[in-house]
Amino acid sequence: MAALMGNYSRIPLAIESAEGAYVTDEMSKQYLDFTSGIAVCNLGHRHPAVELAVTEQLKKVWHMSNLFENRLQETVAEAIVQHLEEGQVFFCNSGAEANEAAIKLARKKTGKTTIFTFQHSFHGRTVAAMTATAQAKIHDGFGPLPTGFTYLPYNDSAALKAAIEKDEDVAAVMLELIQGEGGVHVAEQSFIDEVIATCQAHNILVIVDEVQTGFGRTGQLFASQKYSFVPDIMTLAKGIANGIPAGALYAKTAVAQAFTPGSHGSTFGGNYLAMAASEAVINTMTAEGFLAQVDATSINLVSELQLLTEKFPFFKTVRGQGLLIGIECDSAVADFITACRKEGLLVLSAGTNVLRLLPPLTITTVELNKAIAILTKVLKNKDTIEG
Repeated sequence: MAALMGNYSRIPLAIESAEGAYVTDEMSKQYLDFTSGIAVCNLGHRHPAVELAVTEQLKKVWHMSNLFENRLQETVAEAIVQHLEEGQVFFCNSGAEANEAAIKLARKKTGKTTIFTFQHSFHGRTVAAMTATAQAKIHDGFGPLPTGFTYLPYNDSAALKAAIEKDEDVAAVMLELIQGEGGVHVAEQSFIDEVIATCQAHNILVIVDEVQTGFGRTGQLFASQKYSFVPDIMTLAKGIANGIPAGALYAKTAVAQAFTPGSHGSTFGGNYLAMAASEAVINTMTAEGFLAQVDATSINLVSELQLLTEKFPFFKTVRGQGLLIGIECDSAVADFITACRKEGLLVLSAGTNVLRLLPPLTITTVELNKAIAILTKVLKNKDTIEG
């Protein structure tokens, strides 16, 4: 471990194998995984369709540069676009890369500079994506940051309108529909409606960061579908290939055409293995009944969690969409997360006081009930944990 840089506060747990909703550590202890690799393995670990697609692709070709045509990229791009509206897709390797590309595209298309983002947002850790992230703790030690970013309060239409009136150089408004890392804050429909109307009135692009919300996590293929709109630019990653590194940038055709040959690129973007995995992911998620089952599971999970808020004061409120759930607690959740892990359940935080649950979209009722039983046990013993 000494050869690794210390930029992660790692959990003292090494996973040796994984399948479905479970992971097993090097001591052969099994855990129910409600992290999904931070909303990456949305189909669970080693989903058969994805595993088969990657295995078969390994026998053909692993990598060719983007100087050559790539039929798999074309297939996956078409599969994404058909669920949005006429547009085009650029493939990269991560959410941060997708957001960097979105910032470049917005500026190139509009000829303007300023990007409005929102307090408690998270858009990545590369320099521009980090600057777009309106959290001081992400910025600390990395200044001076690039110029051209303005931070606004989330779900505040008046603040957005006032800021636009003061700045004629706004290229885009960039936001998450659910601020996953920032505390699982959900955008209000009225706020999104105002964002769209205001941006259209001022010829400003709308960029939606769906890195965490995309690919079924909210019960729709994309969270923007829940808000009944298609953004000018959308960024995707995490669940796109169920654990194989991949990211994507979607843009409406008129916007996408600003990326001309040589204006942007990625050596590994759209890699054959990633595209094979992504095609399997999309085919699985768009099969009849899949997303409806995610919604049904969400209703069940939220209902059970609401009951826990009534019994245990540590759980205050439950929020989120689909299977991206945040539980605001009355104090820090770090010890609670450790106690859950000891009982065989892996969960996350989203800030100091918010517990975040990201089960695989394929979670069964039996597995869900097991997680609720562990949460209940830990809540009952909470005083002992803190003592």
